[in-house]
Amino acid sequence: MLDEATGLHVVAQTPFQPDGAIDHDSIDSLSAFYYSHGARGLTVLGVSGEAGKLTQDETVAVAARFVRAADGHRIIAGVSNPSLAVLVETTRQVMAEGVDAVMICPPGAVRTDEELFRYFESVFERIGDVPTVLQDFPFHSGVRMSVPAIVRLIEMFPQISVIKEEDLPSVTKISALREALDGGRQVRILTGNNGLYLPQEMERGADGPMAGFSYPEVLSGVYDLMTAGKRAEAHDLFNRHLPLLRYEAQGQWGIAIRKEMMRRRGALQCAALRAPGPSLNARDLAEIDYLVSRMDLPAA
Repeated sequence: MLDEATGLHVVAQTPFQPDGAIDHDSIDSLSAFYYSHGARGLTVLGVSGEAGKLTQDETVAVAARFVRAADGHRIIAGVSNPSLAVLVETTRQVMAEGVDAVMICPPGAVRTDEELFRYFESVFERIGDVPTVLQDFPFHSGVRMSVPAIVRLIEMFPQISVIKEEDLPSVTKISALREALDGGRQVRILTGNNGLYLPQEMERGADGPMAGFSYPEVLSGVYDLMTAGKRAEAHDLFNRHLPLLRYEAQGQWGIAIRKEMMRRRGALQCAALRAPGPSLNARDLAEIDYLVSRMDLPAA
């Protein structure tokens, strides 16, 4: 059940071969890598997964391969699209392949609360009772959802069981959401923003991270320590890895760094992003080498 979604849900990368073709075999190794480092589920076809660079057939095939490799873990598929028709068809196809839920962020054309409510009325009229993660990511979508508007959406649509909270400052919004949702039905709050504020977000009531990092065991470890009441240990673990976490939080260029790190750790055969996208040069790679050497992290 989606309302049981706690702990680390990694925003998964999409592996590509050097020529830009999807590397389906690396989906298997990548999935095993995430699960061996504490992921309870994956969010595939997100912004960090380069979903916007895939064809419709590729989108469905990638989702299906992650489902095949899930080994009992939860798979959430991002289906956000400016076209409602594409969103509905993508949802139908990925759910048919066995994903557990979809994630939806409202499109940039939505400007008012009334437009927001009408949009999701249209969505759920068409997709039905599909379990849904509501993504609050205004810096990507351009849509700002107030706490009262989010609460109203939750009241209107029982399909929404998880909020992915990525507004800033995330900590104050999580506090406000927790207060506003107190006494209502159980809704989980998972956090994104590349995990940059995870300890503080956990202290404000987040149920875990929905983020990517080349050392996912740090994100799952912080969650485990915080839920065990080991606050100082959680902050210590997080702080030891913060230089690399911060370095990866640089948009598409940061995704290139993350993929390179995961290639070095054996999760991917190739670190390529699909065009258009950055590629790392010799100076970039040397900079990564130095950063990792100063952190005393294992490369494999």
